[in-house]
Amino acid sequence: MNKQTSQTPLVELRNMSIAFGGVRAVDDVSIDLYPGEVVGLLGHNGAGKSTLIKMLSGAYGADSGEIRINGEKATINNPRDARRYNIETIYQTLALADNLDAASNLFLGRELTSGMGFVDDDAMEAETRKIMNRLNPNFQKFAEPVSALSGGQRQSVAIARAVYFDARILIMDEPTAALGPHETQMVSELIQKLKADGIGIFLISHDIHDVMELCDRASVMKNGKLVDTVDVKDVTDDELLSMIILGKKPGEDAA
Repeated sequence: MNKQTSQTPLVELRNMSIAFGGVRAVDDVSIDLYPGEVVGLLGHNGAGKSTLIKMLSGAYGADSGEIRINGEKATINNPRDARRYNIETIYQTLALADNLDAASNLFLGRELTSGMGFVDDDAMEAETRKIMNRLNPNFQKFAEPVSALSGGQRQSVAIARAVYFDARILIMDEPTAALGPHETQMVSELIQKLKADGIGIFLISHDIHDVMELCDRASVMKNGKLVDTVDVKDVTDDELLSMIILGKKPGEDAA
């Protein structure tokens, strides 16, 4: 099945531009994302990939361009707007409260309460167990503060929080940074489950191997412009590297 012909994109970023102090950080960039797809965003620091995604997550307002969600024009002026469109961001820092357990983190700021208005810890733990059982069945450390968890387990908690609150579009910033091989495999399995649920993922990464392993397509940026978007299965590591460093498409001669 060709996603591109059979489905409306979850996200369309059309001709997005933003400048800071006269410098175009993102210059007329268009990319899209389909349900159940992972699109990797690659490029050096300063290439514009994080800035582009921050316009989708509501952290920055675009100078020009259009965002469409499920084929309809979206107005995203702040992170609250993004959440209304079921867009959730999982930052590299994960934004977890280290001293709280998994359930308290999952429901942080959105606690479940009993009929009497008290925080219902039992209900929150039951819901957390339910979603963790689906996403990461090996997760058992429900009573411990997340500071005691490994990097992959912490990533599981952050992903569970986004998915529990109906994320359909997930932005993941360097999800395997500083993780060992076993932990990276755990995150890879999580991503496969999210894809199976029809969630679309933008994955920001510096790591070509990550992108080759986890992504369906890769969009490479350089100096604020889009070099190209390619099917990962159709390119080699070296071709991706050449896009990042030289800004040339696969098959193009270096000028």
